Amino acid sequence: RSGGGGAPAPRYVCVMETHLLAVGKLRPCYREACDEYLRRLTRYGPVEEREIREAGRAATPELRRREESARITARLPGRATVIVLDGTGSAWSSVELARRLEGWRLSAGPVALVIGGAFGLERALVDDAAQRWSLGPLTLPHELARVIVLEQWYRAWSILRGEPYHK
Repeated sequence: RSGGGGAPAPRYVCVMETHLLAVGKLRPCYREACDEYLRRLTRYGPVEEREIREAGRAATPELRRREESARITARLPGRATVIVLDGTGSAWSSVELARRLEGWRLSAGPVALVIGGAFGLERALVDDAAQRWSLGPLTLPHELARVIVLEQWYRAWSILRGEPYHK
C-alpha cells in the first residue's frame, strides 16, 4: 500500500541450505544427539546430512584419505561454500562463528560443512576449501566432532536470531 498506514513492508529473508558431509556412520548415542540438532536446525532453513562411506579397505592412511576425500568431493553441492574441519584451521568462538554464518547466509549460496574420517582429509580438499575450521587442539573422535559441529551451528543461528539458547 501507499500512503503511510497499513501492513509493514515485506521482510526478505535469505534462506541458506546447510549440508553436512561426514565420513562414517554414527553409533546410536551420537546419532541421537545429531538428530536432535538436525531437527532444531530445520527452523532456520534446509539441512541435509550426507554420510560418506569409510574407505576401510584402503591399505594406508594416505590412500584412505584420498578415497574418502574423492567420495566427499563427488557429493558436494554445486556453488557451495566449503568449510572443512581441520586441525590447521582457525578456532572460532561461538560469536565469531555466528558472524561468519551471517556472511555466508547473505551470500545466498549453500554451505557445506565437511568432516573427514579417522585419518582426516586429503590435503587438496583442505586447501581448496573456502574456510578451515578447527575445534581446537584436542583430538576428538570424528563422531563426537559431528555432534559438536551441529551444536555450534545451532548455537550460531540462535545468536544471530537473538534467541536465549546461547546464554
